[in-house]
Amino acid sequence: MSLFRLVADGLDEGRGAIGREDTPASGARLDFSRSGVVESLNVSEPPVQLTESAVVAPLEEGGHPEVGERLRAIRLLRRLTLREVAEAAGVSESFVSQLERGRSSASVATLQRLAAAVGIEISDLFAPDPQSGPRVLRHGERQLLEWGHLGRKALLTPKPLHTLEVVAAAFDPGGSTGDEPYTHGDSEELLLVLAGRIHLQLGSELLELSTGDSVNYRSSTPHRVSNPGDEPAEVLFVISPPSY
Repeated sequence: MSLFRLVADGLDEGRGAIGREDTPASGARLDFSRSGVVESLNVSEPPVQLTESAVVAPLEEGGHPEVGERLRAIRLLRRLTLREVAEAAGVSESFVSQLERGRSSASVATLQRLAAAVGIEISDLFAPDPQSGPRVLRHGERQLLEWGHLGRKALLTPKPLHTLEVVAAAFDPGGSTGDEPYTHGDSEELLLVLAGRIHLQLGSELLELSTGDSVNYRSSTPHRVSNPGDEPAEVLFVISPPSY
């Protein structure tokens, strides 16, 4: 039994009536953007090769009910309600409920909006479950992404994301996560300095951290990392639950 099914079965939020995909929900959209530079910690993956007209078949038609289960498990891990996700994706709350239970179908365009609403890529809904047992990621096999100014990052935890995100980042002298502080969700976040020296702008505070120092905070607090030194700096971000 997959982790997604365990989470979905264990955190039932009640039943919803069968809803319509094309019924937009009113209200503000859920905002996963950050002030200033917006960066994603998700490693880029090849797009899912599906057409706009493709659908995810409902459970009774022998389709892919695990897609709904994955969506529900990730939504619960992100501590998002059905209403929040529905409003962000422009569909009805009852439609999201039925899709999560494999009782409704959705176009690829709708799945893209739902994936964005919970902060993932659509490919995460179709990705196979991570292999059981230890998973070794060699240093040379990390998929590095450019980040902010003179920065690089790599996601160390496997996808699809579960209860934890760990990100390794490096900043050259003068590098930073961007010009402005950013936020993402409301998770617990821990920053550990592996090498060098950094400045962490945390709300209205400015902290100076050196090798071996760590600090924890809520990811909803505007934060920005910069390297004021003459040597490269390496840091580790630990985020739970995942909120990128």
